[in-house]
This record gives sequence, C-alpha cells and structure tokens, in this order.
Amino acid sequence: MMLFLEQNKYLLGVLSGIVIGVIARILLLKTDYRQYPTYPHGRIIHISLGVIAAALGAVAVPALFKKDYTAITFLTLAAQQFRDVRKMERETLTKIDSLELVSRGATYIEGIAMVFEGRNYLVIMSALVTSLFAILFHVGYGLAAGIITLLVVMKLKSGHNISHIAKVHQGKVKVDGPDLFVDDIYIMNVGLKTNQDVIAERGAGYILTPINPNARVTLSNLGQRQAILYDLATIMGVYRDDGEPALIPMAKLDMNDGRLAIFFIPQDHSTWKGTEVILRVPILESAVRMPTESPVNQKGEGQHS
Repeated sequence: MMLFLEQNKYLLGVLSGIVIGVIARILLLKTDYRQYPTYPHGRIIHISLGVIAAALGAVAVPALFKKDYTAITFLTLAAQQFRDVRKMERETLTKIDSLELVSRGATYIEGIAMVFEGRNYLVIMSALVTSLFAILFHVGYGLAAGIITLLVVMKLKSGHNISHIAKVHQGKVKVDGPDLFVDDIYIMNVGLKTNQDVIAERGAGYILTPINPNARVTLSNLGQRQAILYDLATIMGVYRDDGEPALIPMAKLDMNDGRLAIFFIPQDHSTWKGTEVILRVPILESAVRMPTESPVNQKGEGQHS
C-alpha cells in the first residue's frame, strides 16, 4: 500500500485537489430567493467551471515539481476565462434586470458578477493547497489541508450586511394631500387620488439610521439603496404593475442626519419580516465608502501640512 502511494503520489495529489476544489465550488454555489444561478442549468454551468478551476489548481503543483514551468501559463488562460465568466454574468443579469418590476441595479449586478469570478479563484486555491500537501507529505495531510481551506472558503462565502452599518425600525407612512412621507422624510408627490388611497391603505415604510459616518455614505449610494428595494420586493412581493410609477418602491435620504427612508407597497404585510429582510441585505462592495480613513479626517484641526 505504501509503495502504491509512493509511486502514484502525483496522481493521488491531483485527484485529491480536484475533489476538494469541486467540493469548495459546490459549497459556494447557492440558489436562494434571488433564484440565481437558476436550477438546474445555471448550476451545471458553474459546477463545470468549478471542475475546470479545480483541475488547473491541482495540476499546477506536479507541473512545478517536474519543472514544467510552461504548464503554469494555463493559469493565465484560466484567469482570462473567469474574467469572461464575469462578463457573461453581467450581460445576462443586465438583460434580465430590464424585465423586473423592481430592478437589481447596476451595482448589485456587478457585485454578483464579481462574486462568481472570485469564487473560481478560491476553488483554484483550495485545489492547489490540497495537491501541494498531498504530494509533499501524504495524501492524508493533503485532505486535512483541504478541509482547512474549505473552512476558509465558507468563512469568505458571506460578507457584511446592513445590520453591521445601520439600525432599522418601522416608519409611519403619511399621505398629506399629494405629498408622501415616511415619518418626517419626504418621499415623493402622488397626484392621483386612487394612488393616494392605495398608499394610505397598503403602504409600508422603514427608517435606516447609520451607526457612523462611513455607514452614512454607504447608505447614500444609489446602488445600495436599489439592492434594499430589490430584496424587499423579491421576498415580500410588491403591489404594482408595469406603468404605475406612483407605486414603485423608493428610498430617500434625510439630508440633515443621513437617515434613509424606505417606502414600498408589499404583498406580505408582516412588518417584522420587512425589518429582517433589510437587516440581511448584503453590503455591496462597490458601494462601500470609508471617508473616516482619509488622512484629512484623521488629523486634528491645525495639524494639516
């Protein structure tokens, strides 16, 4: 048995890397309330790409041991392929988005496309580490290292959400003549009496209070606001049809203190669900702003050079 393992350590190392890499991709693949990727065809595409990524990561190690450095150039081809995957996801979601009653928005779409590209690189890392330890030491060590990389992958799977940057409470929807408010924050002008009656009867509102200046700037991002509206509409349903702009969900800022007012008309009127949905909306990477990290804001007055 030991002789077999010694004679086939490269093969076992590559197979171990591929197995761990594929498992990592499956763990990273999740079809949730956004229904993306679709089941089963979307999942088949991404699992197939995961197999390719795992194979590339696993084969790179024996190529290095045999000093076949030209084989490493395949990793550059893989990087190009995964950038094309990101482009494909962006284009597909953009086309689909135009048919949604409440759109995701360009920022949300770019975030999803970025995630799909980045997760293939995590698969390569998992396969490479597993293959390296399996060939250097023993296949058992390789599998142990692979399990550790899977834990790292699961840690990187989920990022921050709105609960990390804001407090949320239900606001009161008020229709004062043609003017619509959520608490004291003005939303829009509603001209038709029928729309005013629908809003007064069925409308729901929430107030997001940022916990610091960084959160205030992040919440003001239009893409982040649209992500909140999309998740609410997807999970709780939205009471509107195409061609009814007065009933479209909206998010407006209080310019004085940075609070964000959310207005929409849900199909599901469970107020606690709305709060939970908002708290779990992911923070989009391209929407994050940290002005307090600027050297200008960290220096005291009179300390500027």
